[in-house]
Amino acid sequence: MKLDYGRMSRREALGTMGMFALASQMSFGEDVPTAPAGKAKAGIAIQLYTMRNPAKEDLDGTLKKVADMGWQYVQWSGMPKLPADKIRAALDKAGLKCIAAHIAIETFEKDFDKEVAIWKTVGCKDVAPGGMMGNCTANLEAWLKGCKRLDELGAKLRGAGMRLSFHNHQMEFEKFAGDDRTKHQILMDSTKPENLFAELDIAWAYAAGVDPAAYIRTLKNRCPVVHAKDVKKDGKKNVLKPLGQGEVKWDEVLAAGQESGIEWYIYEQDNGEGSPFDYAKASFDFISKKSL
Repeated sequence: MKLDYGRMSRREALGTMGMFALASQMSFGEDVPTAPAGKAKAGIAIQLYTMRNPAKEDLDGTLKKVADMGWQYVQWSGMPKLPADKIRAALDKAGLKCIAAHIAIETFEKDFDKEVAIWKTVGCKDVAPGGMMGNCTANLEAWLKGCKRLDELGAKLRGAGMRLSFHNHQMEFEKFAGDDRTKHQILMDSTKPENLFAELDIAWAYAAGVDPAAYIRTLKNRCPVVHAKDVKKDGKKNVLKPLGQGEVKWDEVLAAGQESGIEWYIYEQDNGEGSPFDYAKASFDFISKKSL
């Protein structure tokens, strides 16, 4: 694109140059999707962990089927171990774009520059661990040490143009003795909003007795990416369902998301009845018709 600076006002020219400067700092490439701004429609994606079993047998075929369902964006997790360029090539071949990934904090702590280069090659800026590090869960003291590590890594990633979030399960809504806050609240209180975001798993929050819509509102502007997952309670058992077939009140969740700055709804289903292709297609048909 050629720009005619002679026809621009000084303010317009400075604004345009500022956008180019920001893009060059991010270094993700022109085809990487950016977060919707303001009141723009949020995006939908599929967490590839949903497809981990068929992908073990046929990665290319699985990715093609995902794209044929209608999905355009993915979160990379649970897939066969590949170098970054091979991941990107497989996604490009299927016509898919990676907008997020699940990662191990320890790998970034060991070789930060290498891990940043990997995920920038793949094309995503949002990364999140699947939970708190294993040696930081025993008690409140250990948990706070984990919070500090996440905050420090989040600050470094922010400097590299990336964004760190934290994915929850049910246990993060339990409490440590001597503190009235949930573990998740402690984590949010103990880290800076600009360093650590919440990748809220809606089904696990609901299963823990949390109202997902209300909780999303408490995380306004701090929950850009969520796991859109549905669940039905069967006694003490949580049964995962395709979106819209469980107990989550999606209209309430989506309304809260519009108010609170959710940018991406990433569908995930750890298991379910029938083939993952069946429940992933049912979930796409549901979420793609919703007003986000």
